[in-house]
Amino acid sequence: MADTYKFYMERAEAAASAAGAAELDNVRDRELRAEKTWRGLAERAESVALQREKAEIEKAAQRALDIDEEGQ
Repeated sequence: MADTYKFYMERAEAAASAAGAAELDNVRDRELRAEKTWRGLAERAESVALQREKAEIEKAAQRALDIDEEGQ
């Protein structure tokens, strides 16, 4: 996730920088839309990674319970 999140945030920063340097309104608007999209993708990637991590923790806890129940 870190690589994907980092990539998306780098792209968002590049778009923001391009928007700041744009002289034409339509180019500025395009870059601002791109920035918003990249930031949304970054947030989504982070959310998915957190959900996966939570699911893995829950699965590990369930496996530990299953092993404990088998041992008794």
